[in-house]
Amino acid sequence: MTASSDQSAHPAQPASTLTPAGAPTPASTPTPAATDAGRTTVAVVTGGAGGMGAATARILGREHRVILSDVHQEHLDQAVKELQGAGIDAEGVVCDIADRASVDALFGRARAAGRVMAVVHAAGVSPSMGSAETIVRINALGTIHITQAALAAAGEGFALVNVASIAGHMVPRLLVPTRAYALADTDPAAFTRKLVAAANRGPKAGRAGSAYSLSKNFVIWYSRHLAGAFGARGARVLSVSPGSFDTTMGRLEEASGAGKLVEYAALRRFGTPTEIAELLAFCASGKPGYLTGTDILCDGGTRAGLTLRSMIALARGQ
Repeated sequence: MTASSDQSAHPAQPASTLTPAGAPTPASTPTPAATDAGRTTVAVVTGGAGGMGAATARILGREHRVILSDVHQEHLDQAVKELQGAGIDAEGVVCDIADRASVDALFGRARAAGRVMAVVHAAGVSPSMGSAETIVRINALGTIHITQAALAAAGEGFALVNVASIAGHMVPRLLVPTRAYALADTDPAAFTRKLVAAANRGPKAGRAGSAYSLSKNFVIWYSRHLAGAFGARGARVLSVSPGSFDTTMGRLEEASGAGKLVEYAALRRFGTPTEIAELLAFCASGKPGYLTGTDILCDGGTRAGLTLRSMIALARGQ
């Protein structure tokens, strides 16, 4: 699952739904999106073509028109088709979140569709999916683009949920490049260069992993950093840090860390996409209206079971 979003809308496909009484409704009638002052409400899910993003979109689609984004058109088409088949009002927008113009196009389409009330930013790449520079550009710079575009769209009751990672909690405090983080709003290009440089200081074999951890640590920091700006608009922003989950990306990293982490978890298993999706959708809803500027770690008790010795062993790939 990669980081991205852009523009490419798809016409609604016929979908069969059931009424509360169990009687079939016409195939062309999707579940109606909620309305706010006569306007359709919209939820945006980046990385929505699979894994936890797709699972979250299915839940948010109960109350909103859903706009999915991903970099892969064919994956996006399939995800939209499945949601529409379940009676959900959905469309797809191809987007590269590392490109600000592409992100602006995504949010332009979302705002044209109705009142944007929720954004779940689940797009991203893992250590096995690219170089340190690629990972920083997608996970960190991409989060800046999504968060700033979301802030511009935010109004009363809006919520942005950025997906971070347990890896962001495992960066030693002394290694957190806070001076680079401070450039995120004023000079994103310099921010990106400095974060890549920080990731590349270690051994070559560990640079992608370092970039991933730093990028997710930044997601946690940035979500907290902008809480006041969102609050001034009556809106919320927070991050959620998943542990090891049974998604395509999670299994891709099974041999290089995700599987080992499960050994330390209280629940001793991978989480399911639905389990994390329920949390993401809840955080993006209006129910936890006082929840903002924080991170929620959802890792099956992994961090609670990690000692300093085990964290050093994991860092060494043991």
